[in-house]
Order: sequence, then structure tokens, then C-alpha cells
Amino acid sequence: MKKIFFFLCCLLSIAVLQAQTDTKMYDIINTISTNRIKADITTLVNFGTRHTLSDTLSNTRGIGAARRWIKYELETISKDCNNCLTVFNQKDLVKKGANKRITKDVWVVNVVAIQKGTKNPNNYIIMSGDIDSRITDPNNYTDDAPGANDNASGIAGTIEAARILSKYKFDNSIVYVGLSGEEQGLFGGKGLANYAKNKNWNIIGVINNDMIGNIKGVDGVIDNRTFRIFSEPTPTTETEQQRKARRFYGGEVDGISRQLARYVYKTTKTYMPEMNPKMIYRLDRFGRGGHHRPFNDAGFSGIRIMEAHENYTQQHQNIRIENGIEYGDRLKFVNFNYVKKLTAVNAINLASIASAPPSPKNVAIGGIVEAAAKLKWDKVSNVKGYKIYWRDTTSPTWDNSRYVKNNINEFTLEGIVLDNYFFGVAAVGENGHESIVSFPSKIIRK
Repeated sequence: MKKIFFFLCCLLSIAVLQAQTDTKMYDIINTISTNRIKADITTLVNFGTRHTLSDTLSNTRGIGAARRWIKYELETISKDCNNCLTVFNQKDLVKKGANKRITKDVWVVNVVAIQKGTKNPNNYIIMSGDIDSRITDPNNYTDDAPGANDNASGIAGTIEAARILSKYKFDNSIVYVGLSGEEQGLFGGKGLANYAKNKNWNIIGVINNDMIGNIKGVDGVIDNRTFRIFSEPTPTTETEQQRKARRFYGGEVDGISRQLARYVYKTTKTYMPEMNPKMIYRLDRFGRGGHHRPFNDAGFSGIRIMEAHENYTQQHQNIRIENGIEYGDRLKFVNFNYVKKLTAVNAINLASIASAPPSPKNVAIGGIVEAAAKLKWDKVSNVKGYKIYWRDTTSPTWDNSRYVKNNINEFTLEGIVLDNYFFGVAAVGENGHESIVSFPSKIIRK
């Protein structure tokens, strides 16, 4: 009986160790305010239109007034945290005729706030929302385009995340950004991606939020807990050699953006188990696009977070009532508590990634024609250890793991046949936070 009791205690201890969490995350979740989010969305809607080509001189209407207000809010947040944010406008001139939606020369202005990391200030995790709005005609920049859900919800979530996370210090840098020009051709994202490359930013990942406030789909489904995570399978910047290797060694769904999506899934299920993150194995919705794509095009990891059930009568629509249906992206259709939940999803993932060590580099794998999987990686400085992950080749998530101490940078999983699983390695910080998983990019030769 004593032996059984001792065995059960050991199992419980192991379970507790595996389930350890950072209590700060719950504080972050609980501090996010539905009322502040509602107030911010209301303010953005009241600018009438935020079309990229709209008025920039008025203090009450147009994208100019909207972006000045966003900048003021971020500067106010910075003052409250002893100037912990560097707030600035990043802009690019887009010339008339760049595409059919650019009918005049326009400055595409992004509002950026950087919270510098204490240990790795050049490592950046980015949260973005889109400033601009539109109605049915993408070139109509004078009529009202309230853009309550698309995408005042994403901007309000980004500002609220900055309010909460600015009260903490993190190892890595966090960027909160309002991107412009999304509806006219993803110009804001292109501009910031180029800016990041020119500044040699090491971007850990981009979490783009575009429409996080609707819970009633056009099909009548109501769901305030499910959300979608869109991610591309592999980078478009990979080499021909990498593509050929993947054909033999696997990894068709294991690019850097897909690993970021898995990280968000895991963190959400750990700290917000009531939520239902749904990973979508696609860059974006069918035939459509979002502001994470320019970062993907530049070779950075990026995903899109958004509501699970869209209502197309409220997207890109003139405000009207037609056949008894109320069209338009109006304030009344936004569920502010849902925006709060998805803001919390963002905030805990930003905090976790910003607290984590860098991902292991040069992860190599071997064990061909053996009953074992061998992994090797470059050591990461100042870590507690590493987690070796593996999963069935058809599983969307990392389901199995083995922890090893920090004095090890190679390990053999005995009895696990290499052919039947996918593998990866994450670094574990002294604070318990894990890096994003690195998928093997090299082969261990005998």
C-alpha cells in the first residue's frame, strides 16, 4: 500500500511539474478591460472614415485624425510607465497608380510603439492591427466607413495590450503597431517589414489581428470562444535546396509561421482553457489577404488571429438596410467581451514569447534505419534546459515531449522510430518560459 501511495505521489509531482504556469499570465488576463476596449473602438468609429486616402488634416474625421489619436494614446501609456515605449510614425510614400486602389499619391503612415527588452533588445515580437477602413467601393474615401470590427477591434486590442504589458519588463522587445494601407494593398505591412530589415531587427514573430470582434456568423452560428489562427506552411523565401530536402525528410507543415501558430495554440490552452483556438492550415482566408503576409514575404514568421465566424453583410459594405438586412461595419455589431478575450490571447502570448530564450539554432536530426531518433542543436546561453518535442505526422500540435538539462545539446530518444513522427526542440528559460519550437534543418550523418 505504501509503495502504491509513493508511486501515485511521484506521478502527481510529475504532473504538477509539467503543468507549472506563470501566475503573471493570469494577472494579465484579468487586468484587460472590456470598457476601455469599447471606448477605444467607439473613438475610432467616430472618426467617420479611416480610409487610407481620406482626410489627413481634420482633427475629427479621417485617417489623419485617427492615427494622431492612436499615437497620443500610446504616448500616454508610455508616460505612465516612465517612458518605457518608444513611439513614432513609420511612413512611406505610395505613388498614384501603384495599383487600382491608389488613385492619388498618399503617405501610408504606421504608428509604432516599441517596448525594449532588457536582455535581448534586438529580438522583437510584434502585435499589429489595421488603422484603415473601407466600404463597398474600395476607392470611396469620403463616405462613412466606420470599420468597427474591421479593424477598430484589432487596433483597440493592440492599444489595450500595450496598456497592460507596459507595466512589466521582458527579456525580448515587444512592438505594438497600427498598420495603414491594408485595404489598398497591404502597404503598411510592406513598409514596416522593409523598415525592420533595414534596421536588422530579429523578428521572432508577427501576430496580426484583423477582425476580432464578431461572434455571430452570416450563417447564424454564434460562438464567443472559438477563434482562428491562420499560418502559411513553409516560408516563400526558402531555397530550392531546402524544398528538395523537404520532399525526403518532411516538414511540409513545419515552417516558422506554423511553429508560431502552434505556440499560440499551446499558450492559449494552458492559460485560457475555456477558449477554442482553431489552427487553419492556410496563409489566410480563401483568396484573401492580411497584413501578416508582407512579413511572410520578407521571410519573417507571421500569423493572423481573427474571429471564427465572419458576417459578410458587415464587411466592406455601404451602411444601408436592404431586404430587411442591416449592412455595414457598425459599432452595434461588435461583441466587446469577445474582443477582450482575443486581446488576452495576444497579451499572454506576447508576454510568454517576450519572456522566453531564443529558439535553438541548427537543429539536426538522425536515426535513419534505427529504432531511435537522434537530435542535436546549438546550445542557447542562460537557459534552464531544453524540451524535445515529437508528434504523429498527422497531428497539428506538439503532443509529446522530453525535458533535458542545459548541459546537453544532443539526445537520443530510444525506441522511437524516426520515420513515424515529426520532431522539434525548444529552449526553456530559467523562468520556465519556452521558446518557439525549432524544426530540424540539418541531418546527422553516421
